[in-house]
Amino acid sequence: MPIKRLESLLNPNNNEELGDIIRHAREMGDLVQILQKSLPADEANSIVAANIRDDSRLIVLVSSSAWASRLRFESGTLIAAARETDSKVDACEIRVCRTTTDS
Repeated sequence: MPIKRLESLLNPNNNEELGDIIRHAREMGDLVQILQKSLPADEANSIVAANIRDDSRLIVLVSSSAWASRLRFESGTLIAAARETDSKVDACEIRVCRTTTDS
């Protein structure tokens, strides 16, 4: 097997799979920004990540169950904002992001 330099392996132009991952991560980041702009600042800051699934569901990860409850009332606003990306979005699921803490 030929030896490849690390910079070559990490270059998305030389690695199609890595390029796809980077592109998807950027799209997810852009989606989060669009969703955040559609909400008041306090609610916007609760969004951790977001993605549009192949079945047209918008999945929004938030920082706590309290924020999840509040943002469920904003599902219509979030769907409308997500559609600004020219994606088909039929439903919205708000989920709590599980984080681990070292204790």
